[in-house]
Amino acid sequence: MRDSVTVHMAASPAQVWALVSDVTRIGEFSPETFEARWVGGATGPAVGAKFRGHVRRNQVGPVYWTTCRVEVCEPDREFAFTVLGPGGMSINRWSYRLEARDGGTDVTESFELAAIAPLRLYWTALGWARGRRNHNDMATTLNRMKIAVEHG
Repeated sequence: MRDSVTVHMAASPAQVWALVSDVTRIGEFSPETFEARWVGGATGPAVGAKFRGHVRRNQVGPVYWTTCRVEVCEPDREFAFTVLGPGGMSINRWSYRLEARDGGTDVTESFELAAIAPLRLYWTALGWARGRRNHNDMATTLNRMKIAVEHG
């Protein structure tokens, strides 16, 4: 119920951080989330800040909004948020971890589904397909970010 992808970018951690923590740009990079906006008075990344993401599942539908809450906000190191379900329960955690390496930055995007019964059942039945999709989409997202930050 978790996976990660790492891509090396020829850019500083600060340059990459500016990109991954700006949720309003996610539509440029993600195959599924085509827009996001800060909500509840938030104007940028901070622990506890919330944003809404507009998702087109599997790039075809259904289309829906998710509410997310920033959990980790360490400039030049890590940006992580949880997707909130009913009652504000965390159902999925997404993270971007940055590590300076070889004059650039290794960027690791990861996800981890919450270990709750409905998600375990879903993962048992359809996890192979969703896991492959998430893995491929993380690679696509990071490689699109790489192009933007290196050639931007």
